[in-house]
Amino acid sequence: MYCTRKVTDSIHWVGGSDRRLALFENLFPIPRGVSYNSYIIMDEKTALLDTADPSIRTQFLENIAHVLGGRDLDYLIVNHMEPDHCSGIAEILSLYPNAQVVGNQKTFQIMKQFYTIPDLDSRSILVKEGDSLNLGAHTLNFAMAPMVHWPEVMVAYESSEKILFSADAFGTFGALNGNIFDDEIDFDRDWISDARRYYTNIVGKYGPQVQAALKKLGALDIQIICPLHGPVWRSNIPYLLDKYQHWSTYTPEDRGVVILYGSMYGNTENAANVLACALAEKGVKHIAVYDVSSTHVSQAIAEAFRVSHIVLASPTYNAGLYPAMEHVLLDMKALNLQNRTVALIENGSWASTSAKQMRAILETMKNITVMETSISVKSALKDDQITQIEDLASQIASEIL
Repeated sequence: MYCTRKVTDSIHWVGGSDRRLALFENLFPIPRGVSYNSYIIMDEKTALLDTADPSIRTQFLENIAHVLGGRDLDYLIVNHMEPDHCSGIAEILSLYPNAQVVGNQKTFQIMKQFYTIPDLDSRSILVKEGDSLNLGAHTLNFAMAPMVHWPEVMVAYESSEKILFSADAFGTFGALNGNIFDDEIDFDRDWISDARRYYTNIVGKYGPQVQAALKKLGALDIQIICPLHGPVWRSNIPYLLDKYQHWSTYTPEDRGVVILYGSMYGNTENAANVLACALAEKGVKHIAVYDVSSTHVSQAIAEAFRVSHIVLASPTYNAGLYPAMEHVLLDMKALNLQNRTVALIENGSWASTSAKQMRAILETMKNITVMETSISVKSALKDDQITQIEDLASQIASEIL
């Protein structure tokens, strides 16, 4: 049975949600599931914008058939070739043999790497930056958005209703529960954490490319944004653009602190908790504390993108870094995190080297300020080190407040 919603009178959401999938890209936990969005434009010509993941195949095909209502499909627009959005291409082209498939040069290169479609060349329409496709009353204008977050990505702007089909940009983790629009949900309460974790881990490395795309889009009058994951935006677009401006320029959203610690027997954890209390006593409001052994690295990354100051507290382990902390640091580096101030706490019962090793990684990253003051715990925090904790908390608080 079909499950569709109208974006406008002529444009329909025909996607679906997967609440069974545990790991997005087999990496990122998604306890609230994920949606796979696809859209149909009904005009003199009909156009389907992107397909969907195999997990919602039956729902997706029923949705398309319902909206078409017996009409043929004229065009399949492929904005993104990642398999969670393109896995239905071959089946759609088989079910609708008159449909032509629209993409750019890299689209078709990657499509041929994934699929063998015998008549693909004869059914392909190649587009490039600035090209358009007229459907009747609606016209799709194409802009390339390479590395947001694959090299073939493009977006389509429908000029009559001022709608941006944004591919993976402006997407978020989380299944849609019938409410597909941003003004039908409490985004700040229920969605911002998933949106931030989605952007920072999926697209975070490519801030300059996102900035280039935002500059292109800045020239357009956009009234609705239709991403491939998460809600459709039709009322709070400036809010969304502001978040992307912060994330893509590596600008903190909050003047606050995230304390990320690794601890084998609770002693490094104790130092982290004592520092958190000292920061709160000095008036710092935005404080978050995470155990890197029990917190997925994607959450640590999202929090590191959110705040201005990061405290890393790690024991020395086999003369190296505690493995979970090393994982977090290497992910920060891989995702191009920058413009942050970092403080270090190390622990070691003998030959403590974790602060030195954390500093070495941080110094390879762009615009990371490592505070000179660091704390070295010998097995367990002692009373005579409380002054050091207080001093560190004072330095961090003075910068934040």
